[in-house]
Amino acid sequence: MFLGSNNKMKKYLIISLLTIATYTSSGQISIDSIKAIIKHEVAAKRAKGIIVGIVDSLGRRQIVAEGVVSDSDRRLPDSNTLFEIGSITKVFTSLLLADMSLKHQLTIDDPISKYLPKTVRAPIRNGKEISLLSLSTHRSGMPRFPHNVDPRNPDHPYADYTVDRLYEYVSTFEPPFDIDSRWQYSNIAYGLLGTILEKVAQKNYEDLVVERICRPLNMSNTFISLTASEMSNVAIGHAETGTPTAFTDLGAIEAGGALRSNVADLLTFAEANLGLNRTELYPAMQLTHLLRAKKDGNDTYTTMGWTLSNDNGKYHLFKDGGMPGYRSFIGIDTINKIGVIVLANSNNSVSDIGWHLLDSSRKIESYKYPWALLDTMRSTIRIKGVDAAIELFHELKAAKNAFFVFNEAQLNYLGTELRRDNKIKDAIKIFELNITQYPESPSAYESLGETYRRNKNEKAGITYFEKAMKLDPQNLHWAFMLEKLKKKRSG
Repeated sequence: MFLGSNNKMKKYLIISLLTIATYTSSGQISIDSIKAIIKHEVAAKRAKGIIVGIVDSLGRRQIVAEGVVSDSDRRLPDSNTLFEIGSITKVFTSLLLADMSLKHQLTIDDPISKYLPKTVRAPIRNGKEISLLSLSTHRSGMPRFPHNVDPRNPDHPYADYTVDRLYEYVSTFEPPFDIDSRWQYSNIAYGLLGTILEKVAQKNYEDLVVERICRPLNMSNTFISLTASEMSNVAIGHAETGTPTAFTDLGAIEAGGALRSNVADLLTFAEANLGLNRTELYPAMQLTHLLRAKKDGNDTYTTMGWTLSNDNGKYHLFKDGGMPGYRSFIGIDTINKIGVIVLANSNNSVSDIGWHLLDSSRKIESYKYPWALLDTMRSTIRIKGVDAAIELFHELKAAKNAFFVFNEAQLNYLGTELRRDNKIKDAIKIFELNITQYPESPSAYESLGETYRRNKNEKAGITYFEKAMKLDPQNLHWAFMLEKLKKKRSG
């Protein structure tokens, strides 16, 4: 089902449905229970630190934290500790779109060609063009990430992804299905939306967010660029494996996930969306809450930036986010006026915690640390070398010890860590082990091909990218890389 922006009757029916829907509360969770939950999850290595914020209909705030800012900084995260919030950024981007439309600076149904340079070809399918609303609601047909990425630093794949490269992608993009007919999550669509909003306002994205959202809401700790003093208050991010990570630079697609914030600011944002603190942005926030279309696979619907969940008559708006070292969740119950924020400095999901706090009938999946094999092999390499670690791998796998999880991710992480440490020969041995153990994994071949390419062995790089392409011929990034590698060898 699709809700057009000008269809007032359908809007009225949906707003009425959300207003009169019966909601059976399963009871608020006590602060002691919340503390016990996140203490257990930190102990289980879900994250180094987790912080939860809750606001209720009276505007009362509760903030609970467990864990540490980092292994080297044992402070407990607090309301001012900064985290990357990942895709929650999209809610801010769509709010900018909604606010600019209400101020008649643009129309959400405008085609993107209205704002693109004449040198950029706007994708069209069956006579229909992508609109600003299509970008905001993930119905443009664009994929999660662009394929034309060849970063100087593979650990920061979008840091040097420029607007010109974004326009190059848009010009060559062919929608795989009719525009607005299906939902497909897209960071690049949001990158393009942010770029267009910048052009309209003639300001950069961060300045737009700060000026039009943060200042009116008195949110002083939500931004992209951090000063040295602000950096001292950051919760250090960690990969799923527990190893520290750096902040992520998203380049031209920053409007899809680049914001950093803290639980205090996000509680303020939740309050404003719930109408507990009425501001000049509230009409635009209401516009972003409207149901637009059914998402695929479950009883959820897309809005502008948010997802609307309908679980047996319980209606919630939520957005979660993930970055290489962080996870985040914001959820609001617009009927009972409850807002929940969960932030963690690890790339392990906390959405189940957020859902449980928003609706206690939703269960938490207790985290089980799966990286014992990686830890064991890493320590073996450090003490005895890579060959001993490979021999140990075979012994442990043959023993079928349930304590160890065997999958391609264990070896892929280990190989990547070795490559980052410039131990290229060791990394190649681990990646080669990975493809012998998991020969149907395209990503295993990609990792090996990328390592050879970075080590100036284009011939081997081509070989392994071709093997990845054979297993997954629809992956346009591998086709892009193969074209570049072959051109370089022939030139």
